Amino acid sequence: KSHPHPMNFWTPATAAFVSSAANAAASGKMGDVNSQAMMNMAESMGKHFLETGWAKAVPGLERSLIALRVYFAVDNAYVKRKMLKVLCPFMFREWRRVENQTVQTQDGNVNYVTSYELPQNDENAPDLYLPSMSLLTYVLLCALCYGTAGKFDPEVLPAVTTKCLGTQLLEVIAIRIGLYLMEVSIPLLDLASYTGYKYLGLSINMLSGLTLGHFFGYGHRAYYFTFLWTAAATSYFILKVMANNIPVRTSAAGPKRQVMVLGFAASQFATCWFVSQTKFLE
Repeated sequence: KSHPHPMNFWTPATAAFVSSAANAAASGKMGDVNSQAMMNMAESMGKHFLETGWAKAVPGLERSLIALRVYFAVDNAYVKRKMLKVLCPFMFREWRRVENQTVQTQDGNVNYVTSYELPQNDENAPDLYLPSMSLLTYVLLCALCYGTAGKFDPEVLPAVTTKCLGTQLLEVIAIRIGLYLMEVSIPLLDLASYTGYKYLGLSINMLSGLTLGHFFGYGHRAYYFTFLWTAAATSYFILKVMANNIPVRTSAAGPKRQVMVLGFAASQFATCWFVSQTKFLE
């Protein structure tokens, strides 16, 4: 039985990155080493991880990593554009994903296969990078809120994280049930991505509450004033996304498409309110 070789992270890509970082540090231009270079290094290390066989050592891990890799194919331009689209969706009119059509020939038969562009090439593509980073930011801001009120406890971090992920899981399950009744299929990771963008707005809410609460004592008011915008924006974002993902014709025996799309959008407003942590805002 063969065993995977010891993993070596010192690849040509990492060597080039370290070399450029050293040169930038020596010249006093650390700004040249931007986050895009770090993304390229992480991508190279991920590919090396898959190719060396370590991913195959854990059953199902390789397939999961390959499926997840598509959702983390982002760059700085995509992240900035996506953040603007989530926070100000009313400014945008184009919501259709970019499609690629390839021709496959097998046994003399010509088949046209349709696929979607990666997030870095399509601002309407779902990703998991922004939701995961937004969730992490929100949890840390909640911990800061507890800390400034003198109520911090190490259990705050897992408690807030569990509440957020548990609520999102129930939300995804409810959406999946609704889609099943309409006989519509949307990938599970796509739903996890769409419902995870709410954490960006929640982070903005908490940052607003902490800042204005510290300087002016209007933490609660600032939080809920910002909440009205971010929750409405997230709901409108989901409304447009679902309207473009759910076909116009669905099961005649299932619920009406318009009702379900509106229900999915309204659920964002409710879940954003439920996972808000405003107890100790000044």
